[in-house]
Amino acid sequence: MARKDKMRAAVLAVAALSMAAPAWAPAWAQSVPLPKSRPQAKPPVAKLAAADDVVFAKPRNIPAGALVAQAQAPGPVSNPFAGLLGKTQGPTAQLTPEQKAIIDKINAYLSNTQKLTGRFVQVGPDGRKTEGEFYMAKPGRVRFEYDDPSPIEMIADGESVVVRDRKLATQDVYPLSQTPLRFLLSNRVDLLRDANLKAVYADDVFVTAIVEEHNGIVGTSRLMIMFDAKDMQLKQWTVTDPQGYDTTVAVYNLDTSKTPDPSLFRIDYTRYR
Repeated sequence: MARKDKMRAAVLAVAALSMAAPAWAPAWAQSVPLPKSRPQAKPPVAKLAAADDVVFAKPRNIPAGALVAQAQAPGPVSNPFAGLLGKTQGPTAQLTPEQKAIIDKINAYLSNTQKLTGRFVQVGPDGRKTEGEFYMAKPGRVRFEYDDPSPIEMIADGESVVVRDRKLATQDVYPLSQTPLRFLLSNRVDLLRDANLKAVYADDVFVTAIVEEHNGIVGTSRLMIMFDAKDMQLKQWTVTDPQGYDTTVAVYNLDTSKTPDPSLFRIDYTRYR
């Protein structure tokens, strides 16, 4: 993929954070080697994630009854979601009590999480892994810093989102309202009201939601968010872009007690083209 395409894939993947059923099961799982934590003056209260704690899971089938809205016609053959949701007939499907309970849990977690820091591991469409740290402060602010040697940063300041290449001293700018950040970085989150929610699912391991994002310029992308079924902590998300490419991000060592420095979310429009 060209550098421009890689940067676009990165912003689609990380933009989902601020935002990851009974018949769904991970088709494959892969342990991810994690970086060693920096020395700390005092032992951390919570145990840091080990390599086996971060797992990438990719469902291949959506169970009957997981749909929460009328699905679109199947997409391109290259899209791994093509035909997955099918095409429902008649009016929008009604929510079951189980689906409503799942959505309420997701809304509550995302709404109550006003600040968040942690580590992430990203796997791009070419299978390449990159790692780094992220910082989030609602409303509307998030920053992803990729570890060296990657020169990429992604910053949202409440109005705009930039994907920056420090090596080339360039950055691409996107309106915050044109990314999934517009609802995931809101103070209050309502997936039924603010997003095109397609399916929800829960099993003993994950709580999962699938959202479709329509853009008249770049096309339609899909976002799959997965949370821990026991404590609803965010675990990972996968973005399928309009060309059918998948980018998956897993997060770990999450901390909701730290308030990020506001300067982390300032966008420099003078130093970078």
